[in-house]
Amino acid sequence: MSPKILVTGAAGFIGFHICKRLILERNTVIGIDNLNNYYDVSLKKARLKELNHVSKKINGIFFFLKCNIEDDKKLAAIINKYKPTKIIHLAAQAGVRYSLKDPKSYISSNLVGFGNILESCRNNEIEHLLYASSSSVYGGNEKIPFSEGDFVDSPVSLYAATKKANELMAYSYSHLYKIPSTGIRFFTVYGPWGRPDMALMIFTKAILSSKPIKIFNHGKMSRDFTYIDDVTESVIRLIDKPPKIENIRQENDSKPEKSSCPSRVINIGNNNPINLLQFIEILENELGVKANKIFEKMQLGEVETTYADINYIKNLIKYVPSTPLKQGVKYFVNWYKNFYNLN
Repeated sequence: MSPKILVTGAAGFIGFHICKRLILERNTVIGIDNLNNYYDVSLKKARLKELNHVSKKINGIFFFLKCNIEDDKKLAAIINKYKPTKIIHLAAQAGVRYSLKDPKSYISSNLVGFGNILESCRNNEIEHLLYASSSSVYGGNEKIPFSEGDFVDSPVSLYAATKKANELMAYSYSHLYKIPSTGIRFFTVYGPWGRPDMALMIFTKAILSSKPIKIFNHGKMSRDFTYIDDVTESVIRLIDKPPKIENIRQENDSKPEKSSCPSRVINIGNNNPINLLQFIEILENELGVKANKIFEKMQLGEVETTYADINYIKNLIKYVPSTPLKQGVKYFVNWYKNFYNLN
């Protein structure tokens, strides 16, 4: 029998790509998503259509169920019916800026919903829980690159606070119930089928529509842009590498790979921060259009730089991101023009 893997947020950007890869590798994939209207629902449905197409093409096994992870009874019923052995939890209320407008949605999805996922793991024989954390947990840390053992108790947005809370909640469940859990701190993921609320999609749409783009902190920002295929490859390699309880943390030893319970957090990033203006220049060159730039001050909840230390994951899965930013942006622009019929 093929492995059964439950993926929450299956219609989301990262969830879609991971589901597609799992289907192609002949896993039984159970995808759930609530298809909320935080951004264009038609894009989410198009992703699901593509997943069904891929599954039918190779005679794969993909089930999709509309489910809100805050609904503990429905979530439990799905897991009881399909009996997955591993869970990749990507469903969440995303976005730093939106957390200033609708904080309740973050409490509901990222805390209550994640609590339901942990309870589902406790009540079932889940061999490995992988869940989405975020580089935002590093807050305004000045030490770079950001390493998993760094101090992360000063979140600068509610979104970041919920992701840090997820890591603490997962650790406690791993400690109490020996649930192997891996929290993945994603660093600015980009690529085809991306989210409309993220910079690459926003800038591309505006530039092609001859509308101005807002550049915060007057362009003095850098991001560790990580291409989606590199992220997907990393997650796929992590699935069969659950943390083990044998690695006992020694006194005064803060190495992240050592823990008194089967729980870890891990960076997935490109280890190469790019200045925002350089990023825009790469996009302009690919589009063949110059952007009309409006420079503004830093927004609340944002940080100036993200920069991933990836030594831990490199040693664990023997893989490092390999997609140059110029190539990744080219792939995205090709997809964007094709998807929105702009060729």
